[in-house]
Amino acid sequence: MNINTSRLHVIDALRGFAIVAIMLLHNLEHFDFYFLPEHLPDWMKSLDKGIWDTLFFLFASKSYSIFALLFGLTFFIQTSNQEKKGNDFRARFAWRLVLLFAFGMLNSLFFQGDILTIYAVIGVLLIPISKLSNKVLIGIAVFMLLQPAEWYGLVHAIQNPDLEIANPVSWTYFGKMQEYIPNNSAIDTWIGNVTNGKKAVILWNWENGRFFIIFAMFIFGLVAGRKQLFVASESSNKFWKSLLIIASVSFIILYPIRMALPEWIESPIIKRSVTTMFNPWSDIALMLVWVAGITLLFQKRSFNKFLMLFAPLGKMSLSNYVMQSVIGSSIYYGYGLAMYQYTGATYSLLIAIVLTLITGGFCHWWARNFKHGPLEGIWHKLTWIGSKK
Repeated sequence: MNINTSRLHVIDALRGFAIVAIMLLHNLEHFDFYFLPEHLPDWMKSLDKGIWDTLFFLFASKSYSIFALLFGLTFFIQTSNQEKKGNDFRARFAWRLVLLFAFGMLNSLFFQGDILTIYAVIGVLLIPISKLSNKVLIGIAVFMLLQPAEWYGLVHAIQNPDLEIANPVSWTYFGKMQEYIPNNSAIDTWIGNVTNGKKAVILWNWENGRFFIIFAMFIFGLVAGRKQLFVASESSNKFWKSLLIIASVSFIILYPIRMALPEWIESPIIKRSVTTMFNPWSDIALMLVWVAGITLLFQKRSFNKFLMLFAPLGKMSLSNYVMQSVIGSSIYYGYGLAMYQYTGATYSLLIAIVLTLITGGFCHWWARNFKHGPLEGIWHKLTWIGSKK
């Protein structure tokens, strides 16, 4: 296996791992329509809680951060490949983001929690910074992780610790989902998802500092590409081993603090700002454990075959992401089977596992017969429309 092939496969495996994790979580969430069935026996409710807590501990926020990291890496790969041909890829990348936004709006019809539109908008920021040095880029990324928008909120909270705070604005829009998702009208659901639902998700991402985290991950992915960190070599393996240790120790330190912070801080308004700033750090640490661990295990023959099972899913991540929204909403929403009424985390996990196996089988078959996934092929052709490439 040559270096370039190995590099592409490990990236696909990581992306495939993330898409499977997202599949599991989205099913547990009924694709953003939270509902706890009351008819379930107490033992199953306890099992549901254990499954929910475990999967969200392992994958929540981490899977999307992996996607964001690989998004920045892909930007580097595409830009670098075109530079070798004497081309400037930045304008073409901007057009590619417009197409991604369109795919995201299509996905938003079925799943209001769509992340593609957000990636498309934030991705524009990669264009003006693409020529900056690694040190400057890392500085910007670290600054983003410090949640600069929340600083004003924290200062205001410290000055007014007894101020009564209202619920996050996004909650109002999430509450309106009850007006259309349980109903049997697909059109009403689609309209609600791209209007009310879109507002809810954008506000939620802003309130939780997600925009800054995504941009930071984009930048780290760009720098990782420059450093050739996903190319198997002695130096890259040394980096991933060091990162695995640092990330593991960081998580072991940060997570208990995260759990204790709500008890340490009495003021609700200060607590909200501090947790918004602090909580993502433990998530990022665990995400880096996943990335470093999978990248290192990929080099081991005993694990490579297993991890390669994820590669076709990662190669078709765009198609899979949209496809799971279409299928998932048809299973859980009112215009489909309305299974949200009957499935707690246990049943939803079983459904997710079946869907993952079916999806995996389809992706492996497709990869043997086609170069690109269905939506990936359309995205690729439209990206280069009007080009002599």
